[in-house]
Amino acid sequence: MLDFLGIGAQKAGTTWLYAQLASHPRIRFPHGKEVHYWDWVQAGRRPAEIEWYCELFAGDDGRVKGEITPAYALLEEPYIRQIHALNPALRLLFILRNPIERAWSAALMELARAGLRREEVGDRWFIEVFRSPQSLARGDYEATLRRWGRVFQESQLLLLDYADLLRNPRRLLAEAANHLGVDGGFFDRLPEADLRRKVRPDIGFQASQPPLTEPLADELRRLYADKIASLGRYLGRDLSAWLEAPEGPPDDSAAGAEVVRVRVGLPRQGRDACMAGTAEGG
Repeated sequence: MLDFLGIGAQKAGTTWLYAQLASHPRIRFPHGKEVHYWDWVQAGRRPAEIEWYCELFAGDDGRVKGEITPAYALLEEPYIRQIHALNPALRLLFILRNPIERAWSAALMELARAGLRREEVGDRWFIEVFRSPQSLARGDYEATLRRWGRVFQESQLLLLDYADLLRNPRRLLAEAANHLGVDGGFFDRLPEADLRRKVRPDIGFQASQPPLTEPLADELRRLYADKIASLGRYLGRDLSAWLEAPEGPPDDSAAGAEVVRVRVGLPRQGRDACMAGTAEGG
C-alpha cells in the first residue's frame, strides 16, 4: 500500500530528505525517490495505469512505503482525489523554502541544464525563467496547500521548514519519521556526519554560485511579496524574514541541501504590509 507521499517543494532539499528517510529500517522507497506517475498522467505524458502504480507499493513487510515527487505540488484536485481514494489515511510531506531563494535556485538549475554559464546570459534570460508559469506555480505554496487541503485533513500534511534542514536536520528528520508512523529516535542515534553528508556530488554547499543582481532581486520581490504575505496569513505565521536580506552566513552545514543565499530587501511599505497581514491571520 502507498503509505506516504512527499509533494515538494522543488529545490527545497527533497533529495536529501529522500536519502535520509531511505536509511530508516522502517521506511521503503520501492521505486526510488521520484516516480512521476501522477504528474505525467496529468500532463498526458503517460497512460493512466493505476494497477502498475499500486503494484509498486504492494505487499506488507512491516515498512511504510512511498515516494517523493516534488511535481505533485502542481497536481489538480481531481488527481489528488484519486490519490486519496487509494489511501484515505495517506501521510504527506512538504518542505517550505523561501520562494525567492527557491526561484533563484531553480533558475540556476535550468541554466546548468541548458549547458550555459552565468556570464553567458543576461538578466533578461533569468527574468523570463522567473516569470514562466512553471516557476511561478512551483513557488505558489498556498495554492498547493489549498488544493491538497481540500482533499486531505490538515493533520495528514506535515509542513517541514527548510531552515531546520540547514540548522537542525536531526529534528526535521525525527518530525518526518514520527509523522510517517515510525520511530523518529532512529535519527537521534545517527552520527552527525551521516546527517550532514552530501547525497550527490553535484549538490551540497553552493558558496561559489553567482549572486543575484539588483534588477533580478527587484523582479523576485515584485513576483513574491504578495504571495509571501498571503501565505503567512493562511498559515498564521510571520514569514516576513523571507523578504529580508540575510544578516550573515547561516550555519549551512547540512550537506545535501542546496544552499543559495539570496540578498533581497523590500521597501518598508511592503515589509509592513506583510507583517500586518500575518498578524491578522494569526
